[in-house]
Formats: sequence, C-alpha cells, structure tokens
Amino acid sequence: MKRFYVASSFRNIATVRYVAQALESKGYVNTYDWTQNASVGGAGAITLSDLRSIGQHEKDAVKDADVVVILLPGGKGTHVELGIAIAHGRRIILH
Repeated sequence: MKRFYVASSFRNIATVRYVAQALESKGYVNTYDWTQNASVGGAGAITLSDLRSIGQHEKDAVKDADVVVILLPGGKGTHVELGIAIAHGRRIILH
C-alpha cells in the first residue's frame, strides 16, 4: 500500500485537504494530517511542547511516506520537509 504526505503552508489547507482526500479515495494512506493542527496554531495557545510534538510527527510522516507531495507556495516548514524527503530518498512531487 502506498503512503503519502502532503507538505504546504497553512494558507493552502483547503488544497492540502483536497489532495489528501483524493489520494485516500484511491487507496493511498496519509502518514500524517498536519492540517488538524490549524486549530492549535490558530488559537495562539501553542506551547513549545506542542511544537516539538508536531515537528516530530511531521518528520516521522515524511520518513514513513513513499511519496511526498509539495504544494507551493510553502512556508519554511515545507522546505524543511522537502529536505527531509530528499535526504531519505523519497519520491517527491512538486506542484
């Protein structure tokens, strides 16, 4: 079974969710849905521990994915995730 991760910025959440749902409908498995964190970050009540946990989940998700979809424009985190994907030899799709 193919596993994927979609990286982008919070500005692109609707598109990220659309792409993830389209892939899931084809039988692909999302390694981590970071868009769930919008409520955490949007509320402004995010702690260092929250950030550490989210970052670790994202890093693990990129490493666990067979393919990483990068939706541009992305933020700093997107570029970090791209670097992780390159370092781990993941297939990358830039859009």
